Amino acid sequence: MAIIFYSLGAAGEVTGSKHVVEIDGRSYLIDCGAFQGKRAEADRKNREFGISVDKIEAAVLTHGHFDHCGMLPLLTKLGYKGSIFATPATRDIASLVMMDSARIQARDAEYLGKQAAKRGEKFDWKPLYDEQDAVKATSQMVTTSYYRPILIGEGVKLEFFDAGHILGSAMAVLTVTRGGKELRIAHTGDLGRKNKPIIRDPDLIPAPDYLVIESTYGDRLHESTDNAMEKLAAAVNKAYREGGKIIIPAFAVERTQELVYYLHMLVDQKIIPEIPIFVDSPMATNATTIFQVHPECYDQETQDAFIKHHKNPFGFNSLHFTNSVEESKALNDLKGPAVIISADGMCEAGRIQHHLMRHIGDPTATILIVGFMAENTLGRRIQEREKEVKIHGAWYKVRAQVQTINAFSAHADYAEMGAWLDAIDTSRLKRIFMVHGEAKTQSVFRKYLAGKGFDKVDVVEYGKTYEVE
Repeated sequence: MAIIFYSLGAAGEVTGSKHVVEIDGRSYLIDCGAFQGKRAEADRKNREFGISVDKIEAAVLTHGHFDHCGMLPLLTKLGYKGSIFATPATRDIASLVMMDSARIQARDAEYLGKQAAKRGEKFDWKPLYDEQDAVKATSQMVTTSYYRPILIGEGVKLEFFDAGHILGSAMAVLTVTRGGKELRIAHTGDLGRKNKPIIRDPDLIPAPDYLVIESTYGDRLHESTDNAMEKLAAAVNKAYREGGKIIIPAFAVERTQELVYYLHMLVDQKIIPEIPIFVDSPMATNATTIFQVHPECYDQETQDAFIKHHKNPFGFNSLHFTNSVEESKALNDLKGPAVIISADGMCEAGRIQHHLMRHIGDPTATILIVGFMAENTLGRRIQEREKEVKIHGAWYKVRAQVQTINAFSAHADYAEMGAWLDAIDTSRLKRIFMVHGEAKTQSVFRKYLAGKGFDKVDVVEYGKTYEVE
C-alpha cells in the first residue's frame, strides 16, 4: 500500500485549501478552495489547478467557506465527473457561495472591461467559471451526514465528524484498508471552538495514524465570549449615544448569523437598545435561510432558547435584511445610529466596500473587525490602521475608529487546538501535517506542539510530497 500526501493550496498560507491523499496512484482531493489576496496573485494561483482531474477518484468538501469550496466549479469545468462528498448543510452553503462567486466574477469582467475600454486598452480577462459550472459542481455533490461511514474508493472509507466551525462543517476521516491492514488519516478542515453559539462543539475523532491540522490561529489566544459580548454591547451603546454607525465586515456564512444571534440576545436582555441593525448582503440573507432549515446542526442551547419556544433565532424587530440594490444604497442616507453588517468578510469585494467608502473617513463611525483578515487584503490594511487605503481605485483616509474583537473567530486558537489534541486518542499518531496558516504562525504553533510532546510535525510546503506509511 503506497500512500502520499501533498498540498496544492493553504500550505504556508491561510486561503486556498486544496489537499491530496494519493493511495496506490489514485487521488482523493480534500477541499478545493479559492486563494484570496492580491487580485493578480489570486487569479494566477486559482488558475494553476495543480492536478490532472483524471487522477482524482473522489473529492471531499469539509465545509462551505469560499477558501475551501470556491474552486469546485473549476474542477468540474476541467472535466471532473466524480462525486464530491459533503454534509447536507455544507452542500447547501457551498452551492450558495459558488453561485455568488460566479456572479461576482461576471460583474467584475463586465466592469473591468468597460474601464479598459475607456482607457483604450485591450482587456482579455475571463472569469474562472460561470453559473452553469457552479450548478454542475453542486449536482455532483453526494451528501452524507455525520457518523455515517461511506465507501468512496476501493478500500477507502470516509466518515464525517462535526468540526464545530460553521453550520455543516466536518472533519474528514479516511480509513484505508489493504490486506487486512487499516490506516486512518484525519483532516480537521477548519477546527472550531467550544461554546460557540448555534452550532455544536467540535467532536472527538477516532484515533488517527496521521492528522492534517489547520493552524490559522496557531500563535494567539482568543478573548472569552463573555468579553466579546461586553465589547459588542459597548460598541453598540456608544454608537447609540453618539449617533454613529458601526460597519461590520462579516462573512455571509456563519459570522453574520452568529452576530445576529448575539445581537438578538443582547436586545432580549435589554443590554443594548433597539437601534436599527441591517444585514446588507443578499448572500447572507440566503445563508440565513439555510441556517433556518438545518436545525439538526444546532447545539442544545440554541434549541432550548429558541426552537422549543417556536422563535426564530435570526429574526427580531430591530433587524432588517436588505433585498435590493436600492435598499442598500438607501443606507447611505440613513440618519442616526445603526449597525450595518455586510460581506465580504475580508473587504475584498461586495457591498462592504461601498459602506467603507461612505464611512471610513467619519470619526464617529466604527469599523468593527470580527474575523481573520488574510495578508494583503483590504481588511488587514484597515485592521492594521494604515492611514490611507485604496478602494475601487480611489484613496481614502482612515478616520473612523477601528476595533477588533477576536472572540468571534470560528477557528480554534492554539490552546483550544492543544486541548482538542489532548482529548482525542493519539496512541496511534505517527505524524501531524500542518496546513492552513501563515508561515510565522506555523513556526510558533509547531514549537507549542513540540512542548506538548507532539514532535513529529511537518509544516507542509506547497507541492512537496510526504510519505504516509
